[in-house]
Amino acid sequence: MSAGISEVEVGVQEPQETATASVTKALRLLDVFRHEGPVLGVSELARQAGVAKSTAFRLLALLEDADLVEREGTGYRLSWRIFELGTTVQHRWPHGLREIASPWMTEVFVKSGLVVHLAVLEGSDVLYLEKVSGPRSPRTPTAVGARVPANCSSLGKSMLAYCRPEIVQMVLGGSLARRTAYSVTEPGRLAAELQRIRAAGVAMDKEEAALGLGCVAAPIVYGTNVVAAISVAGPVQNMNWTASAALVKGAARRIAIDLGAATAASLGGL
Repeated sequence: MSAGISEVEVGVQEPQETATASVTKALRLLDVFRHEGPVLGVSELARQAGVAKSTAFRLLALLEDADLVEREGTGYRLSWRIFELGTTVQHRWPHGLREIASPWMTEVFVKSGLVVHLAVLEGSDVLYLEKVSGPRSPRTPTAVGARVPANCSSLGKSMLAYCRPEIVQMVLGGSLARRTAYSVTEPGRLAAELQRIRAAGVAMDKEEAALGLGCVAAPIVYGTNVVAAISVAGPVQNMNWTASAALVKGAARRIAIDLGAATAASLGGL
């Protein structure tokens, strides 16, 4: 980072309390871009982050100096450095999950012609890790790095069905989001559906996340833990539910096998 950040933000010239508050506010400014944007003005960023406009202007100047944001016209956007940092993240999922899943996702896409997703469960949300589609694929309101409430998606429900009881209870005891009139928002109804999903090994979403969209997902179970899920998505009226279920279940099983082989190989090299 620049000398400006090290001297002002880290606290060489400011009291520790002020430096900590400044870092927190700067992070809140960056977080606004997760839900808005991609280009935002100072006033909008300040309002969304809950900081004074003068504070936002000062912190954005420091973030720009550190190459974390860049100007576009009168607004700001996230820089490529943020993207670079994001691609280096090693999360709780097994190492190499995206690379291992990629060829199987491509195979599902080729066979189905539908949009294929890979996602993990983050609290009560689904976080998209990968998306495979083509120029003729149906349009879906999803993106890598985006989130959707777990109770509204086949991906989320397929993972919840195999989660530890305390995680399921956390989701059921919270506020179940409603994305459409078809979203499952009653705890008892969701709990019953999770039991059916566990028995079937596959979850379905019929316009629960977005109107007109149908999805089928299968969990990727590694050892005794569900680590991710794979799904196909397309127009609900054209979905072949049986064929889609077979495709995602087969891909999920192969991804889990490859994860086991990759882990065994890495341990053998120690």
